[in-house]
Parts: sequence; C-alpha cells; structure tokens
Amino acid sequence: MGIARTGPGRRRETPQQRLDRLWGELLREVRVALAGVQLLFVFLLAVAFTPLFPRLGESDRLMYVVCLLLGAAATGLLTAPVSIHRVVTGRGMKYEAVKWASRFTIAGLAILLCMVALGLLLVLRTVTALSDRTALILDVTVVGGLTLCWLVPAVLMRRGSGPAPAPGQRGRRRGKDASETSRHGPPEARPGSEEYRRP
Repeated sequence: MGIARTGPGRRRETPQQRLDRLWGELLREVRVALAGVQLLFVFLLAVAFTPLFPRLGESDRLMYVVCLLLGAAATGLLTAPVSIHRVVTGRGMKYEAVKWASRFTIAGLAILLCMVALGLLLVLRTVTALSDRTALILDVTVVGGLTLCWLVPAVLMRRGSGPAPAPGQRGRRRGKDASETSRHGPPEARPGSEEYRRP
C-alpha cells in the first residue's frame, strides 16, 4: 500500500490510515457541534411549557416554530455521518463515507448558525425591553461575529497554503519521489482510487 504524505509536515501514512484519521477528526467535530445544537434544542422545547409562551405574538410564534424546525434539521444533518458509516461499513467505501459525512457536517453547521440567529432574535424581542430594530441590530452583530470566527480563519489558512510547484520544480520533485519510492514503497494513491476504497 502506498504512503500518503499530506500537510506541511509531510505526514507519513497509508491512504487507509489517512481516511481513518479524517473520519476520527470529523466525529470529534460533530460532537462539538451537536453539543451546541442539543443545548439550543432543549431550551426551545422547554419554552413551549413556560407561562410566557401563550403571550407570544403571532410573528414570535412563527419564529419559534421555524427555529424549532431548524434545530431538528441541524440534529439530523449532524447525526447523518453515524448513519452513513453504519450502513456502508465493511464495504470498502470509507472514502465516499468521509466525503458525504463532511458535506452533511458543513450543512449542519450552516443550519446551526441560522438557528442561533433566529433563536437569539426571538429572545431579544420577547424577554428584553429592546425595540425590534435594536434587537435586530444586536442579532446581526452577534451572527456576523460568529460567521467571522467560523469562516474567516479557514479562508485565510486555505489562501495561505503553498501553491502548486512550478514545472521545473515538479521535475526535480519527481526525481526525489522516485528515490523515496524505492525506499518506502509505491507512490501515493489518489483520492477516489481503488487504493482508497479498500476496506
């Protein structure tokens, strides 16, 4: 089996080891996101049984229902990787499982951000004595800050990653890889190849 070298530190691992690592990291990320979803979802479910709920206006009740549905959708998306892994486990489809699980996790995080935005706006409108305009400004400010924390560092890190080697450097690198191959085994398997799909 080939050796996959990834990242600036030139990590040495087989394609299967890389997929296992990516899957483990993804599950740890999902646990963190699910904790936030569960806290908000439990809070929303409890609100319906408080004395304040019957006094909510029509628009506030609509916001509550939409926020509750967003919480259910986020829970479903963030737990989807577990179901995917359980269904395809042992079939040599780890690469596809990691790819789809990553997509569902990103979608779940986006739904979670919408849920936080709507839930915060609902609380600011009903619990505090703020005007609707002030509550909306505060809500947009908080959500904008969350968006910056979630997206901007990742975008900057992706842009700061090194560019592909120049054609001349690629030739010299190919000669170096050939010598490494003779010592360490066959070259790296590409994502989606049969090497990655082995169970």
